[in-house]
Amino acid sequence: MTQETLNDAELRDLRALAGLMIPASGTYGVPGADDELIFAEIVKNLERDMADARTALKQLAGLSGGSFAALSLERRAEVAAHFKQEGGAPLFALNRVVLLCYYRDDRVMRSLGQEPRAPFPKGHVVEQGDWSLLDPVRQRAPMWRRV
Repeated sequence: MTQETLNDAELRDLRALAGLMIPASGTYGVPGADDELIFAEIVKNLERDMADARTALKQLAGLSGGSFAALSLERRAEVAAHFKQEGGAPLFALNRVVLLCYYRDDRVMRSLGQEPRAPFPKGHVVEQGDWSLLDPVRQRAPMWRRV
């Protein structure tokens, strides 16, 4: 079985979009999602979302009138804002992969004050919130039919 991959034009557009979705920040000392290591992870993890990624990138190219990566930064932002409204499920799948890969990067985790490690077996401490916020949900009638 051969691994399906994106072509060069799709890769350029995806990288430009990822960099726009999560830009680098000097303030927080973190790379953008278009960073070489992070982007390689994004491409590697597209596997089951390849069809959605292709569909989303085709939509993006259509909105761009060709190559999204070739547009000026200002025009990219305009096209991306429109794409955010029109992208639907394919964009959602692409967005999910970008975010998951970005937040797995050690540099990003350190900037968030997290130890860059798997959550198990040590676990992570989660700050307790106000559980009373769930009261309206608990008081709501069931949404399912009893069997």
